[in-house]
Amino acid sequence: MAEVRTARGAVDSAGLGNVLVHEHVVIVGEEFRQNYSDWDEDRVVDEAVGKLDELKALGIDTILDPTVLGLGRNIPRIQRIAARTELNIVVATGLYTYNDVPFQFQYAGPGQMFEMPEPMVELFVKDLTEGIADTGVRAAFLKCAIEEPGLTAGVERVMRAVGQASVATGTPITVHTHPHSQSGLVAQRVLAEEGVDLARVIIGHSGDTTDLDYLMRLADAGSFLGMDRFGLDPLLSFEDRVDTVVELVRRGYTDRLTLAHDASCTIDWFGPVDRNVIAPHWNYRHISEDVIPALLAKGLTEDDIDTMLRANPRRYFEI
Repeated sequence: MAEVRTARGAVDSAGLGNVLVHEHVVIVGEEFRQNYSDWDEDRVVDEAVGKLDELKALGIDTILDPTVLGLGRNIPRIQRIAARTELNIVVATGLYTYNDVPFQFQYAGPGQMFEMPEPMVELFVKDLTEGIADTGVRAAFLKCAIEEPGLTAGVERVMRAVGQASVATGTPITVHTHPHSQSGLVAQRVLAEEGVDLARVIIGHSGDTTDLDYLMRLADAGSFLGMDRFGLDPLLSFEDRVDTVVELVRRGYTDRLTLAHDASCTIDWFGPVDRNVIAPHWNYRHISEDVIPALLAKGLTEDDIDTMLRANPRRYFEI
């Protein structure tokens, strides 16, 4: 067992229940919001509470929210939401970029204009051990990203900082990856070079591909596979996502699979586009209402589902 910090305080890992390992509550460009957006904070909070309560009623007890710097992390908002729902929200620290680091880190750090130890490591460790800003909420996992542009200088710098913070604190990591360029393998290499135990890493968005050889290489190295974009059918069909999970279970990888949607209550990335038209199943309900019944119909057992929703997320924190 291990202590896992949530937005409301610590819980034992045995009490996490059914867990979706990659769900956002609010993704918003805070600078854009403050200058150009017609934003109603109370409405956003109310809608989030309603959707999380609905998820809890479907049998999900906890979500891991990897909304970090670069995605609009706002812990006071999350605290307001968490105070009104029984569902656990576990927050993260780290930095989300596909290319460069933000200007706050551009010129200060190892090998930079102002030479100093990596400032990101200190900030991430503080978030994990003391709390984020003055909220008292401690992050419970780390997040970085490597997308189609690959291991740019900025991406590598963030990834190594995340790896160092993980080793210093014993904290697990989730990595946003781009499976079609097999960037999960690059992430594993870099994190291992920093001393990270790959068994404490979720290779996020692994469910966006049907390339079983690639997925098995990731799992054989010890990492969890984030089958975590159910509902994003424009990237990969529902049938392909389900069939990939079924085949990985058949090949003996049940103990390496985690589930989620990568959905959110509010996201400002798509402007006036109605995402419900483009991806009508991209919501918190999809796994409970559609995915699990489909997996069971294709031969998975209730124990398989329990392993993916309960045992594997628990081990993520306990290893």
